[in-house]
Amino acid sequence: MAHDPLEWVHEEWTRWQAQGLTRECLTREGPQSGFSIQIAGRQLLNFGSNDYLGLAADERLIAAARDSLDRAGFGAGASPLVTGRGSLHAELEEALAAFEGCERTLLFPTGFAANAGTIPELVSRGDIVFSDAKNHASIVDGCRLSGAKVVVYRHVDMQHLADQLQEHRPVPGRKLIVTDGLFSMDGDLAPLPTIVELAEQAGAMVLVDEAHATGVFGEQGRGICEHFGVEERVTLRVGTLSKALGSAGGFVAGPAKLVEWLRNRARTYAFSTAMPEVLSAAVLAALEVVRTEPQRRVSLLQSAATLRSNLQRWGLDVGSSQSQIVPVLLGEASRTMEVAGQLREAGYFVPGIRPPSVPPGESLLRISLTVDHSPTDLESLATMLSNLLLPG
Repeated sequence: MAHDPLEWVHEEWTRWQAQGLTRECLTREGPQSGFSIQIAGRQLLNFGSNDYLGLAADERLIAAARDSLDRAGFGAGASPLVTGRGSLHAELEEALAAFEGCERTLLFPTGFAANAGTIPELVSRGDIVFSDAKNHASIVDGCRLSGAKVVVYRHVDMQHLADQLQEHRPVPGRKLIVTDGLFSMDGDLAPLPTIVELAEQAGAMVLVDEAHATGVFGEQGRGICEHFGVEERVTLRVGTLSKALGSAGGFVAGPAKLVEWLRNRARTYAFSTAMPEVLSAAVLAALEVVRTEPQRRVSLLQSAATLRSNLQRWGLDVGSSQSQIVPVLLGEASRTMEVAGQLREAGYFVPGIRPPSVPPGESLLRISLTVDHSPTDLESLATMLSNLLLPG
């Protein structure tokens, strides 16, 4: 009998199943909502969405997108460097630069593409990149693609970062520190004031991924760099359009000469078809909401603080969360998925997160809040979690 070249799939899949790591891709029915989701005919309270400001189904974004279809069509046809960026792409890049308070921005098809394409054009073989241990997969992959030496420092451990920078000070080549601003699983913040200080001492560049903070943190909603007042001291910021801004795509914000370097060099920009202009139209509408309705982000963060307080009052471990992402740390993968299933049966959609999304032994329930969750929703969820997790 001929050897089956795909026999390895069965073996690896069996091992994956035995570890409780297989995932089911659910089918959502109806539009994405900031507070509810319909799966298998059941309407559930949605605590799994990154639609933090409740804009994904906002009528203003829908109207802007619908109008743009008549003007711009849908598909972009090719890379922006081949057939040009659309007029709405150009308008959005200018609007994002004004919003971010920087010289220029560059749109990418996704936030993942923004990180994966940008990091290899900042450092390469012979250089060093210092990366937080809990950075997003897109940062991890961007570091690997760069060919630079990757030094992973312990999560938000500034003494470890300082030690690594000192150890590698004699090494020639460029140096880059890269970090999420708001970490997507633990909901905690990077200590950016210390990071930029260490970078300045070491002559290193700093890249901050603001994916989960854009629209939510900072007086103007620009993110963690604004929140800490270090925007002018950060080399580049990466953002996404798919979370608080309710659309899809990614962007890089920074100095004009560096952004234009990326426009010419970043492979995920040069060799990807541009995102549909309809997405740009929706983001332009979202930016106006962020500008004119700051109470959305204020209310969201107040709700998150209330939920954390309630969960801690019940004795549940929410780690170091300081944001609209509130984890309940359980540790064991099978237990985490069991509780996630019990929550769904009770009408709550709360994703269970396990390896490889988090390190082994750090599985958690990831509660993601939006501005549309009511105080009653939050109190109900806290009570349900206490009933499921606490003895007696």
